[in-house]
Amino acid sequence: MKSVITTIISAADAAGRFPSSSDLESFQGNIQRSAARLEAAEKLSGNYEAVVKEAGDACFAKYPYLKNAGEAGDTQEKVAKCYRDVDHYMRLINYCLIVGGTGPVDEWGIAGAKEVYRALNLPTAAYVVAFTHTRDRICTPRDMSAQAGVEYVSALDYVINSLS
Repeated sequence: MKSVITTIISAADAAGRFPSSSDLESFQGNIQRSAARLEAAEKLSGNYEAVVKEAGDACFAKYPYLKNAGEAGDTQEKVAKCYRDVDHYMRLINYCLIVGGTGPVDEWGIAGAKEVYRALNLPTAAYVVAFTHTRDRICTPRDMSAQAGVEYVSALDYVINSLS
């Protein structure tokens, strides 16, 4: 799994060198933000069911036509799959917060996602709305500390930008 640490080490190894001082500064910055990332991961873990439901609800509120016949959510089973996908991405965001890098979402959520969604006639815009709603809903210090909020929002923005 790709993280800041594995990325730094792999790049130095591929170049046949020791990590540079700028590499080590990147690593140090990652370590300094780890407490905030872990706080965000813990808060998300403790309330993920509500977060997923609210995100999915926002998606169907913005695009109610998705529940029409022939659309991506025309059966209860398909609607449940949409919520399942949002849940999957939220778990990947949680993993990214823990490892301090985008590896989990890159490997298990982004690679090929647009092609799969296109083939299944699922609009990625609906998922973008779900994650944008989640991002915009965050309230510090109610939900988490300001720095944890920054880390959480950064992870959400990465997914939003990747699916846009």
